[in-house]
Amino acid sequence: MTIIIVEGESDRIVLEVLSTRMGIALPRIVAIGGASGVRRAAAELRDESIVGLVDANERAYFERVIEHVFVCDPDLEGELVRALGYDAVEAVIAEQGELESFRRLQNQPAQRDRPVEAQLARFFGGRSGNKSRYAHLLACTVPLDRIPAPLAELIRAAATQPPPTQ
Repeated sequence: MTIIIVEGESDRIVLEVLSTRMGIALPRIVAIGGASGVRRAAAELRDESIVGLVDANERAYFERVIEHVFVCDPDLEGELVRALGYDAVEAVIAEQGELESFRRLQNQPAQRDRPVEAQLARFFGGRSGNKSRYAHLLACTVPLDRIPAPLAELIRAAATQPPPTQ
């Protein structure tokens, strides 16, 4: 059986939401709490077939111990933001009643000159639970024909039931 190893809970949430929306069942997904824990996690699952999902700057950790690694560039949130576009992401933030909070963050001296992607990353990671909450919301919002390649490819590669025919 295949097991999917991901860095964190937000990765697990996104894969579960997207696979459900695609009508594809996935095997067990194990969130390891950061890329540096992949060696231990893989050792515990040594009798299983393992695929991994990791951020670009952490790929070396995964590639040392997992043969099939899918890489988000630069990270999961970046992939989803790129797939949706800034306006759609801001609409999701607005629906949560937090657009004013995001605007305040953008106006902070340390954030003003940073690209919007970096500001969004700071916003998503700035509050406890925000990263997982927005991962879920963005995964629910991204059109199925715009699912980022590393996510769609991993879901199809690890599927325990074939995708529906169209």
